[in-house]
Order: sequence, then C-alpha cells, then structure tokens
Amino acid sequence: MRLMTFLCGALLLLSHGLASADQEQRARDLLQRAVDYYRIQGDIAFAAFSRQGEFIDDEHYVFVVDTNGTMLASGGTSASWIGRDVTEAFEPEVRNGFRQALAGAEREVLSAEYRWMNVQDGRVERKRVFFERVGDRVLAVGMYLPRATAEQAKAFLSRAVEAIEREPEASLQAINSLSPRFNEDDLYLFVIDLDNGRYVAHGYNRRLLGVDFAGITDPDGKPVGAPILEMMKGRSEGGYSYRWRNPVTGKVEDKYALLRKSGHLLVATGYYRSAK
Repeated sequence: MRLMTFLCGALLLLSHGLASADQEQRARDLLQRAVDYYRIQGDIAFAAFSRQGEFIDDEHYVFVVDTNGTMLASGGTSASWIGRDVTEAFEPEVRNGFRQALAGAEREVLSAEYRWMNVQDGRVERKRVFFERVGDRVLAVGMYLPRATAEQAKAFLSRAVEAIEREPEASLQAINSLSPRFNEDDLYLFVIDLDNGRYVAHGYNRRLLGVDFAGITDPDGKPVGAPILEMMKGRSEGGYSYRWRNPVTGKVEDKYALLRKSGHLLVATGYYRSAK
C-alpha cells in the first residue's frame, strides 16, 4: 500500500512538473518567434504583437518595453499601458529584469517573477516573465505559474512528513530557512509542537515561530488553532477549512489545511481553493 501511495504521488508530481515545463517551453518558444520576427520587421512588428493572432498562445503573449520604460506593444492586459511609462506598474523584480536585459548581451534570455491579473480566472497570480534585448528594445513573454491542486498538496505533505521523520532537526531548520525543498508553487508547511502547542516551523511567516497555535484565528475572526488542536487529539490525520493570505497572489483566499501527526509534531500544509 505504501509503495502504491508513493508511486501515485510520484506520478502526480511528474505530470505537474511536465505541465509546468511545457508551459515554460511554450513561453520561451513564443519569445524566440517574436525576437526573430522583430529582427526582420523592426518596430513594424509592434502591430502584430498587439493584436490577436500568431503572437498569442493561450495565456502567453508578447510585450515590448523601451529603454525609458515605455510600453511599446502588448498582446495582453498590459495593452492599456502602451505609450505609457510602466516602471511603476511592475514589481521591482521585473524592473530589475528590464535593466539587466538592457545591460546584457543580445540573444541572452533572462527571467523574473511578479504578480499580474490572469484574465482567464480573474485573479492576480504569480507569473514568470522571460526577457530578451534586441537593440534598445526588450521583448518579453510571461507564463502564469501553477496553482497547487489537492493531490499535489497531499503528495507534498507526505514527502515533508517522511523528511521530518528521517531528519527532524535538519528538516525543521530547512522549512524555517524557506528552502525550496519545502516550498512548491503556493504550498508551504507549518509545524506545531503538540507538547506545548506552539509553532516550531513555518515556511512563509517566521514571525509565528513560538506563537501559541491555539490563539490563531483567520482574517475573518474564525478560530483556526484551537479547533484544529481539539480535532487532532484523537486522530492521526485531518483537514480544516479557513481563510488565509496566499503568498503567491497576496490575497486572503479560501484554504483547506491538510494535517498529519508525526510523533509529538503536527505537520500541515494547505491548498488554496479557486473562486467559484
């Protein structure tokens, strides 16, 4: 049974990883096509980039910024910024990406992450953008990073519990150090010491370390810690619904926590539920 569970989890993670890799390759391919087209057409290409057609691939589209930070073309929601300075519209990581691209060599692809509205679901989501400089223009294509599924969260929690049981001290330290091993898309972990009821690890907010979990409520005032501790007294696993800030979107969203005991520790992760 354990082997079957492991294999199912591994297959789910593999399919998720392949989907992410496919999205990245599509974004990179679109950027390459746009760069090749721009090298031939020059600024005339802006019209093609800014309309529905060959430079729109599902949620992927091309946008172009000049050395002054002015948006010159866009096939997506940033089209409203064409002709305007977008310096303040993007997060610092993206502005730094523009500067790095302009300072770097041509035919060098750079990337950065930021948050932007996804018109397909109406949410602000984490996005990775790929840049390439052509003369004094920066061409870019972004991809929305995946929202974790319930299945992905279950597999993530299983791997975390196994790691904690194998190397408890090192694993808790890695969680608190925000190690990529224990962060995946919008998933992270928190761990409660059931002997004293306090946080001993948190993969997102280190300020909660040492805080009494029983007193935790969600932003709507709904108790979170106390009912979870009560529920888990006679159980090894469980789940609990509440609302919490999503570190990817920066918004308070509906969340479902997956809970599992490991010795005197309560290990938990949670996935954010999409709006209806």
